[in-house]
Amino acid sequence: MALAEQTSPEHFDLVVVGSGFGGSVMAYRAAEAGLRVCLLERGRSYPPGSFPRSPYRMKTNLWDPSEGLYGMFSIWSFTGIDVVAASGLGGGSLIYGSALIRKDERWFVREEPRDGGYEYWPVTRNQLEPHYDRAERMLNAQTYPMAFPPYAATPRTLAFRQAAERLGLDWFNPKLAVTFANPGHDPAPGEPIAEEFANLHGRTRLTCRLCGECDLGCNYGSKNTLDYTYLSAAQRFGAELRPLCEVRSFAPRRGGGYAIDYVRHEAAHEGRPTMTHDPAVLPPRSLTADRLVLAAGTLGSTFLLLKNAAAFPGLSGQLGTRFGGNGDMLTLALNCSDMVGGQRVPRIVDASYGPVVTIGLRVPDALDGGEGRGFYIEDAGYPEFFNWILQANDINALLRLPSLLRRLVGRWLRADQETNFAAELSRLYGSTELSAGLLPMIATGRDVADGRMRLERGILEVDWRNERAGPYFDRVNETMGRLIEALGGTRLQFPTRYLNRLISAHPLGGCPMGRHAGEGVVDAHGEVFGYPGLYVADGSVMPGPVGANPSLTIAALADRFADRLIAQARR
Repeated sequence: MALAEQTSPEHFDLVVVGSGFGGSVMAYRAAEAGLRVCLLERGRSYPPGSFPRSPYRMKTNLWDPSEGLYGMFSIWSFTGIDVVAASGLGGGSLIYGSALIRKDERWFVREEPRDGGYEYWPVTRNQLEPHYDRAERMLNAQTYPMAFPPYAATPRTLAFRQAAERLGLDWFNPKLAVTFANPGHDPAPGEPIAEEFANLHGRTRLTCRLCGECDLGCNYGSKNTLDYTYLSAAQRFGAELRPLCEVRSFAPRRGGGYAIDYVRHEAAHEGRPTMTHDPAVLPPRSLTADRLVLAAGTLGSTFLLLKNAAAFPGLSGQLGTRFGGNGDMLTLALNCSDMVGGQRVPRIVDASYGPVVTIGLRVPDALDGGEGRGFYIEDAGYPEFFNWILQANDINALLRLPSLLRRLVGRWLRADQETNFAAELSRLYGSTELSAGLLPMIATGRDVADGRMRLERGILEVDWRNERAGPYFDRVNETMGRLIEALGGTRLQFPTRYLNRLISAHPLGGCPMGRHAGEGVVDAHGEVFGYPGLYVADGSVMPGPVGANPSLTIAALADRFADRLIAQARR
């Protein structure tokens, strides 16, 4: 039976598909305005303490229900690029580095059309400013508090700043969606966060404990992720949040609105392969809505529209275009060092201390006084346990272990009175140069979004190559090399770099905004051309790279889209 012909399904004013920076904002704004809202999220809910850390639990922290995996990380591999995404209540906010940076005013480019890779932004920075302001307030944006101990002595922040200054590059501490301090109090790690309203998990959160685990999910609730902010507020205003609910299809209804078909994943299926497309195993469920927002992420929303294109014959031919990775590039500085008294000595970077991002620099664009395409470079901290892995593989430490054991056995056999083995154990660690001197760095910027997304036998495929963006990546690569040199380190490239492949955590495009259907899939307010009440609100609507970390811009655009949706609903 066709979706549009089903009888008496549950009806809402608005159904939102996905709970990332677009879907959460839209759900909150609509619920606040009094609309009856249902949000469907395929991933599960993650209260504090539920993010895996052990190898045993991390091996199942991946998303592939057909294989019994209901975890957070989705890993996609396409032509020329690999993509990391998240499934869970809160979407990408669960694993992002929390940096909140507004898209540069002059980077809202309006280029003349040409074959592939051009940009035309139908919105301006001025139009987004009030929405940026609102998003920052909701996300409780705070800068890394370098004026207070213990933050002032963060080694990697100081090392990065010194390297940037040596090169004459402009550094800054970006706003972060992390709570370091309660209102009226000085920043302090591990303090209970004062919340005006209980969060949807009903759990106590703690101020940032400086553990570097932001990208794996914050087990202390220090990150102001979307479940603690927009989604908790949406639920207070009556929105229904349904995790583990995956949308499969949707279609226009006769007389207006949309019908949505979804399945609910069962926790009982975890750990064993499941025939997820067998209706006897996962029975389809239906909803109807006056309005529908697709916010399943760049890959998810584009895939859903491509998959259901037969029900939308008037969709723009631009569907699947303008894909790019927002200029993402990751590199590592190893064995950082400094000159002291004419001698080179190890530099303590200690990248696991602090949140993932504490500092960044901006290299300008030809549009604003620079050369080529502009970009940002930020530090990228990591969890403490990575240091133990590195230390365990330090060959010098392994070579010192037999000597320590001989000394200990000798003392035991001689019955020495000396009982303090502290010095011997300390020497076992050696200089810890490998773990203490490592600094990852990540770049984002204005690459060329000329990739194409399509379905091949029902499977999403992305064709993206970085030939056109080659000069951009060369500039990023050169600047990162100079930073590493200023840090006195050596460079370690990811193996994929040598294969001319990139890894992106910020995929964009696929349902780009435009002035008309010949230029984009949605208009400047996120509404799909030709289909009133159907919106897309996530990274897929970007007609080109954001340049900076895109999360705040996605949230600001969604806030703007919500204004239009609410105004229409009130007519």
